[in-house]
Amino acid sequence: MTEHCNSIGYGQTKRCEIVVLVDPYSTGCVIALEILKRGYQIFALWSHDIADENKLHVPNSCSDLNYARQIISLGPNRLDATAQLLEAAAKEINGSIISLICGGEHGVGLADALGENMGLISNGTGIANRRDKKLQQELVAARGLRSVRQAGGHEFELDVKEFLLKEEYPVVVKPVESAGSDGVKLCYNFDEAKEHFNILKNSQMRVGCASGAAVLCQEFLKGTEYVVDHVSRDGVHKTVMVWMYDKRPANGGDFVYFGLIPVDSGTAVAKVLISYTRGVLDAMGVKHGASHGEVILRSDGPCLVEMNCRAHGGDGNWRGLVCGLNGGYSQVEATVDAYLDPESFNRLPDKMPSPFQKAGQEVTLVSYARGIVKRTPGFEAIHKLPSFVTLETSYHVGSKVEPTVDLFTCIGSVILMHDDPTVVERDHDFIRHLEETNTLFDLEYSEDVRKHSNDSPVILSVASTPDASDEEGISDVEHPRRDTGFQKRSLELSSPRPVTECKEFHVSLPSKRRTIAFN
Repeated sequence: MTEHCNSIGYGQTKRCEIVVLVDPYSTGCVIALEILKRGYQIFALWSHDIADENKLHVPNSCSDLNYARQIISLGPNRLDATAQLLEAAAKEINGSIISLICGGEHGVGLADALGENMGLISNGTGIANRRDKKLQQELVAARGLRSVRQAGGHEFELDVKEFLLKEEYPVVVKPVESAGSDGVKLCYNFDEAKEHFNILKNSQMRVGCASGAAVLCQEFLKGTEYVVDHVSRDGVHKTVMVWMYDKRPANGGDFVYFGLIPVDSGTAVAKVLISYTRGVLDAMGVKHGASHGEVILRSDGPCLVEMNCRAHGGDGNWRGLVCGLNGGYSQVEATVDAYLDPESFNRLPDKMPSPFQKAGQEVTLVSYARGIVKRTPGFEAIHKLPSFVTLETSYHVGSKVEPTVDLFTCIGSVILMHDDPTVVERDHDFIRHLEETNTLFDLEYSEDVRKHSNDSPVILSVASTPDASDEEGISDVEHPRRDTGFQKRSLELSSPRPVTECKEFHVSLPSKRRTIAFN
Protein backbone atom coordinates (compact mmCIF):
# COMPACT_ATOMS: atom_id res chain seq x y z
CA MET A 1 0.00 0.00 0.00
CA THR A 2 1.32 3.47 -0.86
CA GLU A 3 2.40 5.48 2.18
CA HIS A 4 1.53 9.16 1.98
CA CYS A 5 3.70 12.01 3.26
CA ASN A 6 1.21 13.09 5.88
CA SER A 7 1.20 9.66 7.55
CA ILE A 8 4.89 9.36 8.38
CA GLY A 9 7.69 11.22 10.05
CA TYR A 10 7.84 13.65 12.94
CA GLY A 11 4.64 15.38 14.00
CA GLN A 12 2.02 16.63 11.56
CA THR A 13 3.45 17.17 8.09
CA LYS A 14 2.46 20.46 6.43
CA ARG A 15 3.61 19.56 2.93
CA CYS A 16 4.77 16.61 0.82
CA GLU A 17 8.18 18.12 0.26
CA ILE A 18 11.31 16.08 0.97
CA VAL A 19 14.79 17.16 2.07
CA VAL A 20 17.68 14.75 1.59
CA LEU A 21 20.32 14.76 4.33
CA VAL A 22 23.61 13.20 3.24
CA ASP A 23 25.28 11.27 6.09
CA PRO A 24 23.27 12.89 8.90
CA TYR A 25 25.18 12.22 12.11
CA SER A 26 26.21 14.44 15.04
CA THR A 27 24.89 17.97 14.34
CA GLY A 28 23.43 16.70 11.08
CA CYS A 29 20.77 14.95 13.18
CA VAL A 30 19.98 18.25 14.92
CA ILE A 31 19.52 19.93 11.54
CA ALA A 32 17.32 17.04 10.41
CA LEU A 33 15.11 17.39 13.47
CA GLU A 34 14.74 21.13 12.88
CA ILE A 35 13.67 20.44 9.28
CA LEU A 36 11.14 17.85 10.43
CA LYS A 37 9.71 20.27 12.97
CA ARG A 38 9.12 22.74 10.13
CA GLY A 39 6.90 20.18 8.45
CA TYR A 40 9.15 18.63 5.80
CA GLN A 41 10.04 14.96 5.32
CA ILE A 42 13.61 13.70 5.54
CA PHE A 43 15.42 11.07 3.50
CA ALA A 44 18.72 9.96 5.02
CA LEU A 45 21.18 9.19 2.23
CA TRP A 46 24.23 7.27 3.44
CA SER A 47 27.52 7.18 1.57
CA HIS A 48 28.33 3.69 0.33
CA ASP A 49 31.50 3.59 2.45
CA ILE A 50 30.39 5.30 5.66
CA ALA A 51 31.29 3.50 8.89
CA ASP A 52 28.49 2.08 11.03
CA GLU A 53 29.99 4.06 13.94
CA ASN A 54 28.99 7.28 12.19
CA LYS A 55 25.53 6.06 11.14
CA LEU A 56 24.81 5.27 14.78
CA HIS A 57 26.12 8.63 16.01
CA VAL A 58 22.81 10.19 17.06
CA PRO A 59 22.84 12.89 19.78
CA ASN A 60 20.68 12.31 22.84
CA SER A 61 18.67 15.39 21.87
CA CYS A 62 17.60 13.61 18.66
CA SER A 63 16.49 10.29 20.12
CA ASP A 64 13.02 10.67 18.56
CA LEU A 65 14.40 11.38 15.07
CA ASN A 66 12.80 9.24 12.35
CA TYR A 67 13.47 9.31 8.61
CA ALA A 68 10.84 8.69 5.95
CA ARG A 69 13.42 6.62 4.08
CA GLN A 70 17.05 5.57 4.54
CA ILE A 71 18.93 4.90 1.31
CA ILE A 72 22.48 3.76 0.58
CA SER A 73 24.22 5.64 -2.24
CA LEU A 74 25.73 3.64 -5.09
CA GLY A 75 29.10 5.36 -4.97
CA PRO A 76 30.65 8.48 -6.53
CA ASN A 77 30.65 7.03 -10.05
CA ARG A 78 26.95 6.21 -10.08
CA LEU A 79 25.32 9.53 -9.27
CA ASP A 80 22.54 9.11 -11.84
CA ALA A 81 21.55 5.76 -10.36
CA THR A 82 21.58 7.16 -6.81
CA ALA A 83 19.41 10.08 -7.94
CA GLN A 84 16.96 7.59 -9.47
CA LEU A 85 16.78 5.69 -6.17
CA LEU A 86 15.89 8.90 -4.35
CA GLU A 87 13.27 9.92 -6.92
CA ALA A 88 11.68 6.48 -6.83
CA ALA A 89 11.50 6.58 -3.03
CA ALA A 90 9.92 10.04 -3.18
CA LYS A 91 7.33 8.78 -5.64
CA GLU A 92 6.39 5.97 -3.24
CA ILE A 93 5.15 8.53 -0.72
CA ASN A 94 3.75 10.97 -3.31
CA GLY A 95 6.45 13.51 -2.46
CA SER A 96 9.01 15.63 -4.27
CA ILE A 97 12.64 16.29 -3.37
CA ILE A 98 13.24 20.01 -2.97
CA SER A 99 16.66 20.18 -1.31
CA LEU A 100 19.79 18.20 -0.48
CA ILE A 101 22.00 19.14 2.51
CA CYS A 102 25.27 17.77 3.83
CA GLY A 103 24.68 16.20 7.25
CA GLY A 104 28.23 15.24 8.24
CA GLU A 105 31.89 15.54 7.31
CA HIS A 106 31.94 12.24 5.45
CA GLY A 107 29.15 13.40 3.14
CA VAL A 108 30.66 16.67 1.88
CA GLY A 109 31.82 15.33 -1.49
CA LEU A 110 28.68 13.32 -2.18
CA ALA A 111 26.42 16.25 -1.26
CA ASP A 112 28.34 18.59 -3.59
CA ALA A 113 28.26 16.15 -6.51
CA LEU A 114 24.75 14.74 -6.13
CA GLY A 115 23.17 18.13 -5.50
CA GLU A 116 24.75 19.37 -8.70
CA ASN A 117 23.60 16.24 -10.55
CA MET A 118 19.99 16.68 -9.40
CA GLY A 119 19.85 20.42 -10.12
CA LEU A 120 19.50 21.38 -6.46
CA ILE A 121 21.32 24.08 -4.48
CA SER A 122 24.90 22.85 -4.18
CA ASN A 123 28.50 24.01 -4.03
CA GLY A 124 29.09 21.77 -7.04
CA THR A 125 32.22 20.02 -8.25
CA GLY A 126 34.21 22.98 -9.52
CA ILE A 127 36.56 22.18 -6.65
CA ALA A 128 37.39 18.49 -6.91
CA ASN A 129 37.48 17.62 -3.20
CA ARG A 130 36.81 20.35 -0.65
CA ARG A 131 37.66 17.97 2.21
CA ASP A 132 41.28 17.69 1.07
CA LYS A 133 43.22 19.80 3.57
CA LYS A 134 46.24 20.07 1.27
CA LEU A 135 44.07 21.38 -1.56
CA GLN A 136 42.41 23.84 0.82
CA GLN A 137 45.76 25.45 1.61
CA GLU A 138 46.68 25.61 -2.08
CA LEU A 139 43.42 27.37 -2.93
CA VAL A 140 43.91 29.85 -0.10
CA ALA A 141 47.48 30.59 -1.18
CA ALA A 142 46.34 31.14 -4.77
CA ARG A 143 43.91 33.78 -3.48
CA GLY A 144 46.80 35.61 -1.81
CA LEU A 145 45.79 34.75 1.74
CA ARG A 146 48.16 33.41 4.41
CA SER A 147 48.44 29.63 4.14
CA VAL A 148 50.47 26.99 5.90
CA ARG A 149 53.77 25.53 4.64
CA GLN A 150 53.13 21.90 3.78
CA ALA A 151 53.86 18.75 1.82
CA GLY A 152 51.67 15.72 1.40
CA GLY A 153 51.04 12.57 -0.52
CA HIS A 154 51.10 8.77 -0.41
CA GLU A 155 54.84 8.09 -0.53
CA PHE A 156 57.16 9.27 2.22
CA GLU A 157 60.39 9.41 0.21
CA LEU A 158 58.83 11.02 -2.83
CA ASP A 159 56.26 13.37 -1.31
CA VAL A 160 57.29 14.61 2.13
CA LYS A 161 60.86 13.62 3.04
CA GLU A 162 62.48 16.76 1.63
CA PHE A 163 59.96 18.99 3.41
CA LEU A 164 60.55 17.26 6.74
CA LEU A 165 64.32 17.57 6.39
CA LYS A 166 64.03 21.35 5.92
CA GLU A 167 61.07 22.35 8.07
CA GLU A 168 61.47 23.61 11.63
CA TYR A 169 60.15 21.25 14.30
CA PRO A 170 57.66 20.45 15.67
CA VAL A 171 55.50 19.70 12.63
CA VAL A 172 51.90 18.55 12.36
CA VAL A 173 51.27 15.20 10.65
CA LYS A 174 47.63 14.37 9.88
CA PRO A 175 45.28 12.73 7.35
CA VAL A 176 44.17 14.81 4.40
CA GLU A 177 40.56 14.03 5.38
CA SER A 178 39.46 13.67 9.00
CA ALA A 179 37.59 15.43 11.80
CA GLY A 180 37.84 15.99 15.55
CA SER A 181 41.67 15.81 15.66
CA ASP A 182 41.38 12.23 14.42
CA GLY A 183 44.91 11.06 13.59
CA VAL A 184 46.50 14.49 14.14
CA LYS A 185 49.91 14.37 15.85
CA LEU A 186 52.54 16.96 16.73
CA CYS A 187 55.91 15.43 15.83
CA TYR A 188 59.12 16.77 17.35
CA ASN A 189 61.72 15.20 15.06
CA PHE A 190 62.17 13.59 11.66
CA ASP A 191 61.94 9.98 12.88
CA GLU A 192 58.73 10.64 14.80
CA ALA A 193 57.16 12.32 11.77
CA LYS A 194 58.15 9.43 9.51
CA GLU A 195 56.72 6.88 11.94
CA HIS A 196 53.37 8.69 12.20
CA PHE A 197 53.22 9.17 8.42
CA ASN A 198 53.46 5.40 7.98
CA ILE A 199 50.91 4.74 10.72
CA LEU A 200 48.37 7.05 9.04
CA LYS A 201 49.09 5.65 5.61
CA ASN A 202 48.11 2.20 6.83
CA SER A 203 45.25 3.18 9.12
CA GLN A 204 41.51 3.67 8.77
CA MET A 205 40.39 7.00 10.27
CA ARG A 206 37.00 7.44 11.89
CA VAL A 207 35.68 9.92 9.33
CA GLY A 208 36.07 8.96 5.71
CA CYS A 209 39.81 8.40 5.38
CA ALA A 210 40.59 4.87 4.30
CA SER A 211 43.81 2.90 4.58
CA GLY A 212 46.25 4.07 1.91
CA ALA A 213 44.92 7.65 1.83
CA ALA A 214 47.26 10.62 1.52
CA VAL A 215 49.01 12.05 4.57
CA LEU A 216 49.75 15.73 5.19
CA CYS A 217 52.80 17.27 6.89
CA GLN A 218 52.49 20.94 7.86
CA GLU A 219 54.30 23.65 9.73
CA PHE A 220 53.19 24.02 13.33
CA LEU A 221 51.28 27.27 13.62
CA LYS A 222 52.06 28.98 16.90
CA GLY A 223 49.18 31.11 18.09
CA THR A 224 45.63 30.99 19.43
CA GLU A 225 43.16 28.76 17.61
CA TYR A 226 39.68 29.98 16.79
CA VAL A 227 36.58 28.62 15.12
CA VAL A 228 34.50 30.75 12.77
CA ASP A 229 31.06 29.35 11.93
CA HIS A 230 29.18 30.63 8.89
CA VAL A 231 26.07 29.88 6.89
CA SER A 232 26.02 30.90 3.23
CA ARG A 233 23.49 31.28 0.45
CA ASP A 234 24.29 32.46 -3.09
CA GLY A 235 27.77 33.47 -1.93
CA VAL A 236 26.51 35.66 0.94
CA HIS A 237 28.28 34.53 4.11
CA LYS A 238 26.69 35.21 7.49
CA THR A 239 28.76 34.72 10.64
CA VAL A 240 26.74 32.90 13.29
CA MET A 241 29.50 32.49 15.91
CA VAL A 242 33.20 32.95 16.57
CA TRP A 243 34.77 30.71 19.21
CA MET A 244 38.14 30.50 20.89
CA TYR A 245 39.29 26.91 21.29
CA ASP A 246 40.49 25.66 24.63
CA LYS A 247 42.60 22.90 23.05
CA ARG A 248 45.80 21.63 24.66
CA PRO A 249 47.88 18.50 25.32
CA ALA A 250 46.55 15.78 27.65
CA ASN A 251 47.08 12.06 28.13
CA GLY A 252 49.58 11.90 25.29
CA GLY A 253 47.23 13.62 22.84
CA ASP A 254 48.55 16.91 21.46
CA PHE A 255 45.22 18.53 20.60
CA VAL A 256 42.65 17.61 23.24
CA TYR A 257 39.43 19.65 23.33
CA PHE A 258 38.68 21.28 26.69
CA GLY A 259 35.98 23.65 25.50
CA LEU A 260 34.82 26.58 23.43
CA ILE A 261 34.64 30.22 24.51
CA PRO A 262 32.43 32.61 22.48
CA VAL A 263 34.11 35.72 21.03
CA ASP A 264 32.18 38.99 20.68
CA SER A 265 31.81 39.98 17.01
CA GLY A 266 32.59 43.59 17.90
CA THR A 267 36.15 42.82 19.01
CA ALA A 268 39.14 43.51 16.81
CA VAL A 269 40.06 39.81 16.89
CA ALA A 270 36.63 38.73 15.61
CA LYS A 271 36.68 41.31 12.82
CA VAL A 272 40.04 40.05 11.53
CA LEU A 273 38.96 36.40 11.74
CA ILE A 274 35.61 36.97 10.02
CA SER A 275 37.15 38.86 7.11
CA TYR A 276 39.87 36.24 6.58
CA THR A 277 37.47 33.29 6.85
CA ARG A 278 35.08 34.73 4.29
CA GLY A 279 38.05 35.05 1.94
CA VAL A 280 38.79 31.36 2.52
CA LEU A 281 35.18 30.41 1.72
CA ASP A 282 35.36 32.38 -1.53
CA ALA A 283 38.69 30.77 -2.42
CA MET A 284 37.16 27.32 -1.92
CA GLY A 285 34.05 28.10 -3.94
CA VAL A 286 31.70 27.69 -0.99
CA LYS A 287 28.49 29.53 -1.82
CA HIS A 288 25.86 27.54 0.05
CA GLY A 289 25.34 25.91 3.42
CA ALA A 290 27.04 25.67 6.79
CA SER A 291 30.80 25.85 7.30
CA HIS A 292 33.11 25.43 10.26
CA GLY A 293 36.49 27.09 9.81
CA GLU A 294 39.46 26.58 12.12
CA VAL A 295 41.98 29.42 12.09
CA ILE A 296 45.16 30.15 14.03
CA LEU A 297 45.71 33.82 14.87
CA ARG A 298 49.46 34.45 14.82
CA SER A 299 51.49 37.57 15.37
CA ASP A 300 51.53 38.05 11.57
CA GLY A 301 47.79 37.54 11.18
CA PRO A 302 45.31 34.67 10.69
CA CYS A 303 46.14 31.39 8.95
CA LEU A 304 43.81 28.55 8.01
CA VAL A 305 44.08 25.24 9.82
CA GLU A 306 41.21 23.66 7.91
CA MET A 307 37.77 24.44 6.53
CA ASN A 308 34.96 21.97 7.14
CA CYS A 309 32.13 22.46 4.66
CA ARG A 310 29.38 21.34 7.02
CA ALA A 311 27.92 22.42 10.35
CA HIS A 312 29.94 22.71 13.55
CA GLY A 313 30.08 19.23 15.13
CA GLY A 314 29.96 18.24 18.78
CA ASP A 315 26.39 16.89 18.45
CA GLY A 316 25.10 20.47 18.21
CA ASN A 317 25.37 20.72 21.99
CA TRP A 318 26.29 24.39 21.56
CA ARG A 319 22.93 25.22 19.94
CA GLY A 320 21.13 26.39 23.09
CA LEU A 321 24.12 28.45 24.15
CA VAL A 322 24.38 30.19 20.79
CA CYS A 323 20.64 30.88 20.72
CA GLY A 324 20.92 32.41 24.20
CA LEU A 325 23.89 34.57 23.26
CA ASN A 326 22.49 35.63 19.88
CA GLY A 327 18.92 36.19 20.94
CA GLY A 328 17.21 33.23 19.32
CA TYR A 329 19.15 31.69 16.42
CA SER A 330 22.17 29.49 15.79
CA GLN A 331 23.91 27.80 12.86
CA VAL A 332 21.21 25.12 12.91
CA GLU A 333 18.30 27.52 12.28
CA ALA A 334 20.36 29.58 9.83
CA THR A 335 21.27 26.48 7.79
CA VAL A 336 17.65 25.43 7.43
CA ASP A 337 16.72 29.00 6.49
CA ALA A 338 19.47 29.13 3.85
CA TYR A 339 18.08 26.08 2.03
CA LEU A 340 14.35 26.29 2.73
CA ASP A 341 13.44 29.85 3.78
CA PRO A 342 15.62 32.40 1.95
CA GLU A 343 13.56 35.36 3.17
CA SER A 344 14.30 34.46 6.79
CA PHE A 345 17.96 33.92 5.92
CA ASN A 346 18.13 37.36 4.34
CA ARG A 347 16.77 38.89 7.55
CA LEU A 348 19.54 37.40 9.66
CA PRO A 349 22.28 39.88 10.63
CA ASP A 350 25.59 39.87 8.78
CA LYS A 351 27.22 38.62 11.97
CA MET A 352 26.01 37.70 15.43
CA PRO A 353 24.87 40.56 17.68
CA SER A 354 27.33 42.47 19.85
CA PRO A 355 27.40 42.40 22.81
CA PHE A 356 26.12 38.94 23.64
CA GLN A 357 22.88 38.82 25.59
CA LYS A 358 24.34 36.43 28.20
CA ALA A 359 27.65 34.95 29.33
CA GLY A 360 28.42 31.31 28.65
CA GLN A 361 30.70 28.66 27.23
CA GLU A 362 30.92 25.00 26.32
CA VAL A 363 33.02 22.79 28.59
CA THR A 364 34.24 19.54 27.03
CA LEU A 365 34.72 16.90 29.70
CA VAL A 366 38.16 15.27 29.84
CA SER A 367 39.06 11.97 31.50
CA TYR A 368 42.47 11.29 33.01
CA ALA A 369 41.64 7.73 34.04
CA ARG A 370 40.37 4.45 32.69
CA GLY A 371 37.94 2.04 34.29
CA ILE A 372 34.33 0.88 34.42
CA VAL A 373 31.73 3.38 35.66
CA LYS A 374 30.06 2.36 38.94
CA ARG A 375 28.48 5.74 39.76
CA THR A 376 28.34 9.23 38.21
CA PRO A 377 28.44 11.60 41.22
CA GLY A 378 30.24 14.29 39.25
CA PHE A 379 27.37 14.49 36.78
CA GLU A 380 24.96 14.92 39.68
CA ALA A 381 27.09 17.77 41.01
CA ILE A 382 27.29 19.49 37.62
CA HIS A 383 23.50 19.47 37.25
CA LYS A 384 23.20 21.62 40.39
CA LEU A 385 25.55 24.41 39.27
CA PRO A 386 23.83 27.81 38.93
CA SER A 387 24.90 28.29 35.31
CA PHE A 388 24.17 24.72 34.21
CA VAL A 389 22.08 24.37 31.03
CA THR A 390 22.73 20.90 29.58
CA LEU A 391 25.04 17.93 29.90
CA GLU A 392 25.35 15.64 26.89
CA THR A 393 27.16 12.34 27.42
CA SER A 394 26.98 8.73 26.34
CA TYR A 395 28.64 7.50 29.55
CA HIS A 396 26.58 5.77 32.25
CA VAL A 397 26.90 3.02 34.81
CA GLY A 398 28.69 0.13 33.12
CA SER A 399 30.43 2.26 30.48
CA LYS A 400 34.16 1.85 29.93
CA VAL A 401 36.05 5.13 30.37
CA GLU A 402 39.36 5.75 28.64
CA PRO A 403 41.74 8.72 28.89
CA THR A 404 40.66 11.54 26.58
CA VAL A 405 43.06 12.06 23.67
CA ASP A 406 40.76 13.65 21.04
CA LEU A 407 37.17 14.74 20.46
CA PHE A 408 36.03 11.14 20.00
CA THR A 409 37.22 10.09 23.46
CA CYS A 410 35.86 13.06 25.41
CA ILE A 411 33.42 12.25 28.21
CA GLY A 412 30.76 14.70 27.17
CA SER A 413 29.84 18.34 26.86
CA VAL A 414 28.48 20.78 29.42
CA ILE A 415 26.83 24.06 28.46
CA LEU A 416 27.07 26.85 31.02
CA MET A 417 25.14 30.12 30.64
CA HIS A 418 24.21 32.86 33.08
CA ASP A 419 23.62 36.60 33.25
CA ASP A 420 26.69 36.95 35.50
CA PRO A 421 30.00 35.93 33.84
CA THR A 422 31.67 35.35 37.23
CA VAL A 423 29.15 32.59 37.97
CA VAL A 424 30.06 30.90 34.70
CA GLU A 425 33.78 31.14 35.53
CA ARG A 426 33.35 29.63 38.98
CA ASP A 427 31.24 26.77 37.69
CA HIS A 428 33.77 26.14 34.94
CA ASP A 429 36.57 25.85 37.51
CA PHE A 430 34.47 23.51 39.63
CA ILE A 431 34.03 21.15 36.66
CA ARG A 432 37.77 21.24 35.95
CA HIS A 433 38.37 20.24 39.56
CA LEU A 434 36.10 17.22 39.12
CA GLU A 435 38.23 16.15 36.17
CA GLU A 436 41.56 16.76 37.85
CA THR A 437 40.58 14.68 40.88
CA ASN A 438 38.94 11.90 38.82
CA THR A 439 35.65 12.46 40.61
CA LEU A 440 33.32 12.73 37.63
CA PHE A 441 32.92 8.98 38.09
CA ASP A 442 33.34 6.32 40.70
CA LEU A 443 35.30 3.78 38.65
CA GLU A 444 35.90 0.08 39.04
CA TYR A 445 39.38 -1.09 38.01
CA SER A 446 40.42 2.54 38.03
CA GLU A 447 43.81 3.65 36.69
CA ASP A 448 44.98 7.27 36.61
CA VAL A 449 47.18 7.59 33.54
CA ARG A 450 48.99 10.55 35.13
CA LYS A 451 50.16 8.26 37.96
CA HIS A 452 49.05 10.79 40.59
CA SER A 453 48.41 9.47 44.07
CA ASN A 454 45.24 10.45 45.81
CA ASP A 455 45.06 9.11 49.35
CA SER A 456 42.06 11.05 50.50
CA PRO A 457 38.53 11.72 49.35
CA VAL A 458 37.61 15.06 47.88
CA ILE A 459 34.68 17.04 49.21
CA LEU A 460 32.75 18.67 46.36
CA SER A 461 30.08 21.20 47.19
CA VAL A 462 27.25 22.37 45.00
CA ALA A 463 24.89 25.29 45.49
CA SER A 464 21.27 24.25 45.25
CA THR A 465 17.97 25.98 45.60
CA PRO A 466 16.63 26.21 49.16
CA ASP A 467 13.78 23.79 48.49
CA ALA A 468 15.92 21.03 46.99
CA SER A 469 15.51 17.64 48.63
CA ASP A 470 18.29 16.02 50.65
CA GLU A 471 20.43 13.31 49.11
CA GLU A 472 22.71 10.62 50.45
CA GLY A 473 26.26 11.67 51.15
CA ILE A 474 25.46 15.33 51.79
CA SER A 475 27.62 17.03 54.40
CA ASP A 476 28.22 20.59 55.53
CA VAL A 477 31.20 21.81 53.51
CA GLU A 478 31.02 25.17 51.75
CA HIS A 479 30.93 25.43 48.02
CA PRO A 480 34.10 27.12 46.77
CA ARG A 481 32.34 30.24 45.54
CA ARG A 482 31.74 33.59 47.07
CA ASP A 483 28.16 34.10 45.90
CA THR A 484 25.29 34.17 48.40
CA GLY A 485 21.59 33.41 48.31
CA PHE A 486 22.02 29.65 47.93
CA GLN A 487 21.79 26.94 50.52
CA LYS A 488 25.32 25.51 50.88
CA ARG A 489 25.54 21.80 50.29
CA SER A 490 28.19 19.28 49.35
CA LEU A 491 28.56 15.83 47.91
CA GLU A 492 31.29 13.51 49.15
CA LEU A 493 32.86 11.46 46.39
CA SER A 494 34.55 8.36 47.70
CA SER A 495 38.09 7.33 46.79
CA PRO A 496 39.21 3.72 46.19
CA ARG A 497 42.17 4.36 48.52
CA PRO A 498 42.00 4.37 52.34
CA VAL A 499 40.59 7.53 53.85
CA THR A 500 43.12 9.53 55.87
CA GLU A 501 41.88 13.09 55.64
CA CYS A 502 39.64 15.32 53.59
CA LYS A 503 40.75 17.94 51.12
CA GLU A 504 38.91 21.16 50.40
CA PHE A 505 39.71 23.52 47.57
CA HIS A 506 39.22 27.10 46.62
CA VAL A 507 39.20 28.72 43.22
CA SER A 508 41.49 31.57 42.24
CA LEU A 509 40.17 33.67 39.37
CA PRO A 510 42.84 35.95 37.88
CA SER A 511 41.60 38.21 35.13
CA LYS A 512 43.25 36.37 32.24
CA ARG A 513 43.96 32.85 33.41
CA ARG A 514 41.88 30.60 35.64
CA THR A 515 43.70 28.33 38.05
CA ILE A 516 42.72 25.98 40.81
CA ALA A 517 44.68 26.08 44.04
CA PHE A 518 44.56 23.34 46.65
CA ASN A 519 44.93 23.74 50.39
